[in-house]
Parts: sequence; C-alpha cells; structure tokens
Amino acid sequence: MTGARLAVLGLAVAACGGAPPRGRASSPEATAVTGTGIASAAIAPTADAEAAVPVGPEDASWGNPTALVTIVEFADFECPFCARAAETLSRVREAYGPDKVRLVWKNSPLPFHPNAKGASEAAEGVRVLAGADAFWRFYTLAFAGQKELGPEAYARWAAQAGVRDAAAFQAGLVGHAWAAKVDADLATANKLGVSGTPWFFVNGIRLGGAQPFDAFRDVIDEQIVAAHAKLATGTPAARLYATLSRENLAAQGAQDDADDEPAEDTRTVYKVPVGKSPVRGAPNALVTIVEFADYQCPYCVRVEPTVRALLAEYGDKVRLVFKDNPLTFHPRAEPAAEAALEVRAERGDAAFFQMHDLLFDHPGDLQDDALVRWAQAAGARPGDVREAIAKHRYRAAIDADGEVADDFQADGTPHFFVNGRRLVGAQPREKFVAMVDEEIARAQALLGAGTRAAALYDALTKDGQGAPEPERKDATSLPAGDPARGPEGARVTIHEFADFQCPFCARAEATLKAVSQAYGDRVRFVWHDYPLPFHDSALAAARGAREARRQRGNVGFWALHDKLFSVEKLTRDELDAAARSLGLDMDKWKAALDATGDEADIEADRHAADRLEFRGTPSFLVVPAGATTGYVIVGAQGYPKFHRLIERAVAEARR
Repeated sequence: MTGARLAVLGLAVAACGGAPPRGRASSPEATAVTGTGIASAAIAPTADAEAAVPVGPEDASWGNPTALVTIVEFADFECPFCARAAETLSRVREAYGPDKVRLVWKNSPLPFHPNAKGASEAAEGVRVLAGADAFWRFYTLAFAGQKELGPEAYARWAAQAGVRDAAAFQAGLVGHAWAAKVDADLATANKLGVSGTPWFFVNGIRLGGAQPFDAFRDVIDEQIVAAHAKLATGTPAARLYATLSRENLAAQGAQDDADDEPAEDTRTVYKVPVGKSPVRGAPNALVTIVEFADYQCPYCVRVEPTVRALLAEYGDKVRLVFKDNPLTFHPRAEPAAEAALEVRAERGDAAFFQMHDLLFDHPGDLQDDALVRWAQAAGARPGDVREAIAKHRYRAAIDADGEVADDFQADGTPHFFVNGRRLVGAQPREKFVAMVDEEIARAQALLGAGTRAAALYDALTKDGQGAPEPERKDATSLPAGDPARGPEGARVTIHEFADFQCPFCARAEATLKAVSQAYGDRVRFVWHDYPLPFHDSALAAARGAREARRQRGNVGFWALHDKLFSVEKLTRDELDAAARSLGLDMDKWKAALDATGDEADIEADRHAADRLEFRGTPSFLVVPAGATTGYVIVGAQGYPKFHRLIERAVAEARR
C-alpha cells in the first residue's frame, strides 16, 4: 500500500458519527464482538505502553497481546456509526482470529451525545468488576440496545454480562468511580488528533469513520506482511506493536505533510439529479448544492448555520436542493420528513423551507405534536399533517431520495454535492467557500461560452459520473430445499444468509416484511443458515428451526423463525419455550439441539456463504427468475435498497 493510500484511509469524517465518504457503505453485516471463545490477556506487554498509540492493562482488549496487528478503536456508545463499525470489527475478528488481530477499546464519548459518557463509565465498571470478556458482552448489549442507554439499562446489561455485585456497580456509577479512565482515554484521543467517532489506529495507521470491511482488510493484510518481516529480522513479538505503531504513525504524518491534495476526493463530478426536490434559491444559480440530510442527525443540525450563511452571502449565485435521507436508527427523522413534505404539498417550497428551518432549530422536539405545531406555523393544516405522518403519505418520495443517495454513496448525513462535487459531513465554512468560489468561476466560463443560464447545472454535470452498477454474484450453486415462503413461480427470489442470534438480522425483519407486503406473490424468500461462531446460541437455534420444519414443514419453520426474532435474549430456555408454544415434540427437539455434529443442511449453507464471500449476517442475494446471478445486499439495509434492486430483478425476470 502506498503512502498516498494510507493518507486516504486516515481522513476524518464528520457525517453523523463518521460514515465513509466513498465506496460502499459499511453495512450491518455482523454482530458486535462478544466475550465468548477467546479470553483477553489480563496484562498487556510492557512495550505496548511505549507505542505511538499506547495500550495498557487497563484497556479492554480481545485477542492475543502478541498478535501481528493491533487495532485501537476510539468510540462512543451513543454514536450510531460506532455501532455500525462494531459489526465490521466482528467480521474482522472472524476473518483473522486472535493470533493475527487484537482489538483494543478506548472511550471517546462525544459532548453532544448526552448518554455517551455514562455508558463509557458503565462499560469500564463492568471491565473492572468482571473482566474483559464481560466488557465485550456489555459492549454487544449496549450497541444492540443503543436507544435504551441509561442507568437502568446499564444495570441490566452489567448483570447479563457477568457482574455479580450489583451494589458495587451501582455505587461506582453514582460516584463516577470509573470516570478517570474515560477522561484519560479522551486525553489520549485529543493528543492523537482523533476527530469524531469511530476512529481507529491499525498498528498506528489512522483509519477514520465506519469504514467497510475491505478498507480494514487492505491495511491489515499489509501489516501482517510487515509484522512477519519485523519478526524475521529479530524484533521480539512483545515489541512488535510498539515498533510498528511508531514507524507507521510517523510515516503517515510525513506523507500527510507531503501531500498537496486533500485526503478526500472533492474533484470528481457526479451527475446527481435535482429531480422534483425542494429548492431554495434562484433557479438559474451559478452553483447548485444538493444536500442529503436527516432532521434528527446532530451533524446536519451543526452544519445548518453554515449552509444558511452561504445562501445569504452568495444570494442568487447559489441554490440549495434538499433531499431526504432519514437514517434507520433515527426514529423521528422519517416522521419529520413526512410533515415537511406535507407542508410543501400544501404551501410550496418557501413554506417547506420555513418548516425545514423550524425542524433544524428544534432538533430535540420532533414528536408528532411538535411536528404538527411547526407545520401549522408554516401554514399547513394540522389534521392533514397528522394524517401524512400516520399514513406515511410521502414514503415513496422519501424512498426515491434514499435511492439517489444510495446511487451516489451518500451513506451518512449530511452529504453534499456542490455542482456535482462531493463534500461530506459538517464541514467548516472555509471548505464550502473554497469549493463554491471555484464553481462560480467554472459556471461563468460556461455562460461566457454560450451556455443558457437555465441549462447551467446540466452542463456542469453532464460529463459527471453516474450511478455505478450494483454488485452481482453467481446464484447457480445455492443450496436447494432450504426453508422458503412464497410461490415457487415468483418473479424474484430473495436468498437470506442469517443467524437467529444476530441483532442486525432481527433488525432486517421489518424491512423484509415491508417487501412482502409491497410485492406479495411476486417475491419468494429463502432462508439459509449462517450461525456465526461467536454467537453461543446461534447453532442451537438453527438446529431447532430445522427440527421445527421436520415436524411441521415450512409453516413450522417460519413460525419458530418469527418467535426467535421476537425474544430479547436467545437462551436455551427461550428456545425450549418457543418450541413448547408451537406444540413441538420436545424429545425430538432436545435430541436435535443436543446433537454433537452439524446438520448437513446447515453445513451446506455455510459453504454456500463462503463461495459467495459472505462474511457476516444478514447477507442477501436478490435473484430474478431464470437468472444465473443475483444482486448483493449486505447488512440490515433499509427498504429503498431492497426496492430498487427488486424492481431491477422484476424487470429482468424471465417468467
């Protein structure tokens, strides 16, 4: 990997917690690290304290202290992109194992996340009272239950993670007994220039944001080679991380100083359509800024004054096009978008932006009553606003914006395109001004050459990059005879590789139900078992579901499937209770779950996942009828992603 590549991987991202600015979205394809299997070392090698990114015995870690690669993560339990990154790190753990990769957690709670510091203190308390494995169990529960962060949840999760002295835990929380460790991590983060969360150092190499697995793999594979080279020349294993981290961080700093171009690509032009989106500003403006945003995103709130100041400063030279991209983990973003679009339908773009401003001025007050109040202030009828929210009247328009965001990898919010040039996150005014000034000059040159003002944006972006073709994989070797629902003659079959204990598989269920309601008999669903090894109940659940199918057919399988995804914690007791509720033969059930070997069907599904290079759950293949390949979806993606690929598949179906 070149120094320039390293610099690119080190960029800081401010988009609602750190979404990757380019390439594929990092996806919820695997669950967070748990404390099963590999115990962390109680004491790290002394040399680790001398590393460029120091690691000490007080840090929660997973993997061997002398692993070839150490990944230090600075993160925030309330940051949704840290939750997303946890899934990717699970995939890293599974792919490389504890001898090649060690994961180290450091706290970096952001000041605008009110529950983040308390969650960090609670996690540190779990580590102190019950050990590193318990910490990772708490970590998994906290990211899976991110909406519940608070003292009651911390106490519940601590007990589930293995803390036996509830009184000591409660006293420590109240007395902030573990705040010093969190503050020390924050001081380290500041010293290292950590900007936002999540933020990683891979053997000292900076990697900012919730990057996809491929970005981690590139750096890890290079560092494995570098580590073997160091060991071969006499570097002791105990000093490997300290040596590589110092060299890598120094080399990356030198490369950053040498690079003239910014790390992020702000030069490529993309042909982002304006479409029928709301517009603020003159239709013939020299510069068109297309913004993808979410009313509940704190980074969108943070950048809003900058955007307003730009529009005021440049007047008719700049216009803003607003596109909705409500993120799935912001539950009030979609209702807010519905209310704003109802205002637009009743009163036009000017009223829409009045509502838009009210929403961003009151980001903590997005419940229905408040939305109706703001909409009424913008001139809309209260009853119609409530109905629009309740009936999701503008879901199609919101989903259409989401599809455009997906087309151009506008994965996080806010995400801007300035005359087609990408600018990611809550950037400072100076970055916007520099790009706008360059684009004004480019637009004026086109006008001078005879381009009509009304056609200016199209002319500026006509040679830009369009949406890339979605990824496809071979569908000819998928296992036959797995559980299915929907007609065999459906125009599209969605193959899901999933794990009953994976919280992201559970999250995907709502989207799959929406797909079923929208497409009916045109779509068939096939389940393929992919129980991940670090989910201690996943294999038993897979065996149980197969046994339910043997006893009750596909109806029995799907009934148990739905029950398993509805329980809070998948234990053997919960599995047995689900089986009894369906009236299954419990002797046969027990024999199936207590079997010592894997079922052939489950093993066949695992091999199929390997052939498809699916490394986490959930992973999907959307296959048109009669086709030999299918479209890939990785992770608990939203309905727009499924919709656009299903529409393609329906059009391609041969029967």
